[in-house]
Order: sequence, then structure tokens, then C-alpha cells
Amino acid sequence: MISLTLNDGRLIPQFGLGVYKVADALAADTVQVALDAGYRHVDTAALYENEVGVGQGLARSAVLREDVFVTTKVWNDRHGYDETLRAFDESLAKLGLDYVDLYLIHWPAPKQDRYVETYRALEAIRTSGRARSIGVSNFHPHHLERLRNETDVVPVLNQVELHPWLPQTGVRAYGAAHGILTEAWSPLARGRAIGNETLDAIGAKHGKSAAQIVIAWHLALGNVVIPKSVTPARIRANIDVFDISLDSDDLAAIARLGSGERTGKDPDDLD
Repeated sequence: MISLTLNDGRLIPQFGLGVYKVADALAADTVQVALDAGYRHVDTAALYENEVGVGQGLARSAVLREDVFVTTKVWNDRHGYDETLRAFDESLAKLGLDYVDLYLIHWPAPKQDRYVETYRALEAIRTSGRARSIGVSNFHPHHLERLRNETDVVPVLNQVELHPWLPQTGVRAYGAAHGILTEAWSPLARGRAIGNETLDAIGAKHGKSAAQIVIAWHLALGNVVIPKSVTPARIRANIDVFDISLDSDDLAAIARLGSGERTGKDPDDLD
């Protein structure tokens, strides 16, 4: 498993398991299967309503807690300093953990205009040691710039929708310039990658599936990537990508898929 260095010196596995829309009742088994397959990074959120199941999966696994990187997030309805502190306590209790490795603001919710205040709560949580690192999700560069100007701790990571149709060139460039890693959610464009002619052709060349090619593309770009699945065979297939070496022709063909199309909302539009 390849790890990347965050700007606070801690390491994050570049590949992990996303559990968006995984039912709480399935989360424990899903996490346990992933850990058995070699995953060492799990990404959840309060919104997903599966932190209890994720925590149970971590507890059941033979993998030591300190060897798994766990991320969760504060949702938009809990923005504000005191409310974020309470939301974090609730997430930690549901997970059954003493700390998380990374705590994120899930969306900036700019119409509320409370994400700076919310981030200051994350700074306090980081100081307490209950979140080892802090960052954000779905932030545009102008949101990140405001945090840089008005808070003390540079986010270690920005998790955004990112896939071949939405390569997020500007977000990645801003992150690279300021030491902020970029993490991809919906890395397979909610299944759009499956059956794509270009990706299938590259997959045939390497003896891999289209999904595996896209995951390898993320790794080649330096993104942290968290594909989601509840199917054991697919969970195991998604991690079987570290032997793929995409060449310049492959990367150029994937780049031509870029269109700016989102599967989710623009961060400036979500309250």
C-alpha cells in the first residue's frame, strides 16, 4: 500500500474504501472484507449514517487500530464552532474510537457563511489530539484561500468529486501549490467508467477492467482515491491495481474524456 505525506507530517494511504450509501447494517461486513483484502484506509461521514457499522467492522478486524486510517466528516447542518464540537463527539462515539485520523468539513455551505468558524472548531479538535489531522471536502480554491487567510492550520487534504470527466485541474493545482493533497470521491463517476470504450480499450491493453484503469489513473495523478463497493469480489478487484503502469498514450486518451460534467452538486450551490 502506497502512502502519501500530509502537510503535518502524517501519512495517509493513497487508496481506501469509501462507504457513501453503504447501509449501516452492511458497513461492518464491508469494512471487514476490505481490511482483510489489504485496505488500510476507510472514509465515512456523519451524513452516511453508517459510522456505527464502520466502527464495528474496525473492531471485528484482526488489523490493529493504529494501522487503519479513519476519516469522518461534519455535515452542513452542524456548522458553527460549538455545534461542530458536539457533532465530532457524536461521530467519535458512534465509531467507538478514541480518535480519528482525519476530520473534514463535508461541504463549505457558503450560503451559511460558517465554514471558517467551523474550521476553527476542527483546529481545536486537532489540538486535543482526538483528530490527528484536519481538512476539508468539496472546497473550491476560493474557499481554501479564505481558510488560509483567516485560520491557523492549512488543511491537509481537500476531498472533491474527481474522475476522468471532471479532472479538477484547478483544484489540484491549488492544492499542489499550498501543500494540500487532493482526494477523489466518486472516482469512477458513479459507474460511468464501466463500459466506456476508451477505458475498456486501455483495460484490454493492460489486462485489467475499466474501473481498475481509472483507479490506476488516480494513483498516477497523485490523488488519494476511495472507490466504494459492497461486493467482496469488487472490493478485492479495486485494490488489485498497483501493478498497472499507464503510459503517456493512456494518460492522453483519458485526458480527452474531460468535459467538466459533475455527478453531484457544485460546492457553491449546496447550502
